[in-house]
Amino acid sequence: MKIYLVGGAVRDHLLGLPVKERDYVVVGATTDEMLDQGFRQVGKEFPVFLHPKSSEEYALARMERKVKPGYQGFNFDASANVTLEEDLKRRDLTINAMAETPEGELIDPYHGKSDLDNKILRHVSDAFVEDPVRILRIGRFLARYYHLGFKVADETIELMRNMVKSGEVNALVAERVWKELERALGESNPEKFFAVLNQCGALSTLFPHLNIDGPGIHALIAAAELTQDTTVRFAALLHAMPEENIDDNIYAKIAVANICNRYRVPNAYRELALLIALNFKEAFRAQELSVDELLHFFSVLDIYRREDRFQKFLIACQAIAKINAVIFDSVWLHEAATITKSVNSKALLTQGLEGAEFAKALKEERKKMLEKWMG
Repeated sequence: MKIYLVGGAVRDHLLGLPVKERDYVVVGATTDEMLDQGFRQVGKEFPVFLHPKSSEEYALARMERKVKPGYQGFNFDASANVTLEEDLKRRDLTINAMAETPEGELIDPYHGKSDLDNKILRHVSDAFVEDPVRILRIGRFLARYYHLGFKVADETIELMRNMVKSGEVNALVAERVWKELERALGESNPEKFFAVLNQCGALSTLFPHLNIDGPGIHALIAAAELTQDTTVRFAALLHAMPEENIDDNIYAKIAVANICNRYRVPNAYRELALLIALNFKEAFRAQELSVDELLHFFSVLDIYRREDRFQKFLIACQAIAKINAVIFDSVWLHEAATITKSVNSKALLTQGLEGAEFAKALKEERKKMLEKWMG
């Protein structure tokens, strides 16, 4: 039995980046031998184990063969006869196909170190075409490393184009698309995820309403400069979907809902994206609103119960305003909201007000406070 550090830990160490997690591959062992040493098996499709003390992942070296379309259409061989080189060959990129011995010796049969030095994302072998998720992973890795000067190899782009033409990308399941998209949204240059999809022809299939040169992508770039919050970045991305007829709130609502339903997007992302798509223009003209209109707007945004979401709403609006060269005073809008929240509702309750009477009195107090503040 031989154990090697593999994948991202080796790559990021060579890049001089923090190593967030360590994965190991075990050569020459069986499932029974791993269990006998106290490892806990967690993999169902192929043998993956957790170390009894560190809980780090150890996987038996394996080969895989595509037997039917789709992400799950593989047969696996994880016998003790599989070599390290065979295991590394099944990986997506050369920079992810390096290993390290316990003594620190680099094992690099597919020249990942050279590609790392030359800042190239290149597929390891033609087996790349068997897994459409790898198209998404290429996009995510470019989103992560673009600021370091990385680019995708021409032959890898061509390979991905052939995958799209063959229809392989149509086999991607919603959960996998969302997982890669969510992770890409958190990277340094999330827009490069979509740039890769566009370059290989997959963008129109996976995100048919998204224009690579449209306001959504530009707003995503602006949002990424303001925050690392992925819900805000996602909302900025979808703020103008579809670009035509965006003034029609029903149409905008359907467009955002369609993409969120298609990829089973979590509610936190869905809610903020919809809130932005329907209300960002009203936010831009907030200082033109009457007191009654402003109070209604705050009610629509539900600022009294969803303070955190309101803060995210403001950041997304800042990003959208930037790309449209619109003057948006988020500080003013936040201060106005704070004023309305300063009303002492408990004092109204002590007056015995309930139900509709309480709501009316609360609104009147908020109106008075706003009128006084606005002069």
